[in-house]
Amino acid sequence: MKSAVVVFPGSNCDRDVKVALEKVTGGPVRMVWHAETAMPATDLIVLPGGFAYGDYLRTGAMAAHSPIMRDVVAKAKSGIPVLGICNGFQVLCEAGLLPGVLMRNASLKFVCRDVLLKIEQTGTPFTSCFQQGEVIRLSVAHGDGNYFADRATLEALEADGRVVFRYVDKAGQATPEANPNGAQHNIAGICDAQRRVLGLMPHPERLFEPMLGGTDGRRIFESVLATLH
Repeated sequence: MKSAVVVFPGSNCDRDVKVALEKVTGGPVRMVWHAETAMPATDLIVLPGGFAYGDYLRTGAMAAHSPIMRDVVAKAKSGIPVLGICNGFQVLCEAGLLPGVLMRNASLKFVCRDVLLKIEQTGTPFTSCFQQGEVIRLSVAHGDGNYFADRATLEALEADGRVVFRYVDKAGQATPEANPNGAQHNIAGICDAQRRVLGLMPHPERLFEPMLGGTDGRRIFESVLATLH
């Protein structure tokens, strides 16, 4: 399995994702600079976390117009799985690959802590190794993770099963207390209509092996590997 990680000015989780992909998939990982115009032959594209362009103007807005993004959009539309993590989720929304926007956290503070997520959809390349309704632990680190969309979009996402991850408590309930950023419907991650593009605010690469304190994130990468092979 070949993977490609897009690197924007300000990306700071790109190497973390590269290490996780190499260890989990055993395949090569190409780091693609944002100014390139074509993606290499790859089975998976990842837009990593960080602060692309310093989050100036609006988070993800400038990165969405980087030269490489034209080909990322084309590859996504051709069916190649694309994963956007944290800042990458914001870029996917700004690029029009996913609906809605990510706004400032409701607390107006940067949030960095572990969160619990319910697996709402297993029919994606990124969640095939999970059980429906399973509660997992991942880590968040963001100031703009507050997912917002109009009512019609939210209703469509829920009706179509496109909410993939939701912030919950230990009992699996989507409570306000379990929501770290004020996201509507406690949304932590969504996919496109074809279920090949996933935007996720928590960082799976930060909990993918025991020495990091947890392994729940590993199964996201294992799911892609299992789906593609």
